[in-house]
Amino acid sequence: QVQLVESGGGLVQAGGSLRVSCAASGRTFSNYGMGWFRQAPGKEREFVAAIRWSTDNTYYADSMKGRFTISGDNAKNTVNLQMNNLKPEDTAVYYCAARTSAFMSTLIPSAYDLWGQGTQVTVSS
Repeated sequence: QVQLVESGGGLVQAGGSLRVSCAASGRTFSNYGMGWFRQAPGKEREFVAAIRWSTDNTYYADSMKGRFTISGDNAKNTVNLQMNNLKPEDTAVYYCAARTSAFMSTLIPSAYDLWGQGTQVTVSS
């Protein structure tokens, strides 16, 4: 069994920065790419950023471009999300995810096979 464990969430003031990290452990799996999604209360889970290991291509939701940076290590099955200039609307539970194939779009949750338990990020105004 594979587990994804996030860390690094917390409380920060608007304009501040946070870094969340995720590490996969357990059995070996075909890691095609990893990403971050977030879910605020009463809202659907939304795409934040992703990385595709074969090309090192990165993808971002429009509202995160220029503020968030995804990075990671395929060999270690780890992924990080550096979040700068945080806004109150970034408040959400942030979930790490991993996908084992290219099936479906990188931007949708259904493309991902493995999920972490989530870490809370709260941005105060």
